[in-house]
Amino acid sequence: MQILPAIDIRGGQCVRLRQGDYDQETVFGSDPAAMARRWMQQGAEFLHLVDLDGARQGKPVNVDCVVRIVEETNIPCQLGGGLRTEEDIARVLQLGVARVVVGSRAIREPDWLERICQRFPKRIVLGVDARDGRLSVEGWREQTEESASEFVERVDGWPLAAIVYTDISRDGMLEGPNFAAYEALCQTSKIPVIASGGITTLDDIRKLSRLPLAGCIIGRALYEGRIALAEAIRLVRSSTNEGATTRAEPQVG
Repeated sequence: MQILPAIDIRGGQCVRLRQGDYDQETVFGSDPAAMARRWMQQGAEFLHLVDLDGARQGKPVNVDCVVRIVEETNIPCQLGGGLRTEEDIARVLQLGVARVVVGSRAIREPDWLERICQRFPKRIVLGVDARDGRLSVEGWREQTEESASEFVERVDGWPLAAIVYTDISRDGMLEGPNFAAYEALCQTSKIPVIASGGITTLDDIRKLSRLPLAGCIIGRALYEGRIALAEAIRLVRSSTNEGATTRAEPQVG
């Protein structure tokens, strides 16, 4: 399981929101690129970037910040927020972003999602944001009647890079992740699953590492010092090595 530090950008600053509420914002730095370098220096191998202004406006806004992060780090980044046209997706991929996260339009228009998956195979990440199991769109401001699990089943054969599943009720609340939702999704999806929302302690990470997750995104817990990134990465690597050793042991009898 890979740990992806989250860098949420609003007005050119590094911020965190609670449950996606723009009125509950905490600023953690005025230089997102400096924050990206910090996480890279502490061992991050992949970054999760969110253009919060883009999510609201339906088009990329903080592009300059994203370009600086790409140029000043040597690790891949995935970017979400306002990417709702093929032209915008192509543009940010050309800027050096490894993959893009799409949500609102992808949920509303599955045919469009399938088309961009075929055009950019394994470079599209589906953002599945759910509250009480139902999909939310438009920066979490609107809730649909569709089940998150049913939508994932529909797209399971498409060439997506991953699914980022966020339990909105846990996001930014430091109350622990929704382990049951992640476990259920991993059991039904052939697409790699990345957990997001509520990860607060090293014990949360230890429990997540026991699931067949491709990664987990950590935000507020890193910024508030509740989790040390380097320690979390060591924990995941240790858990992976222990699991590999266990599988390699011959059976007795």
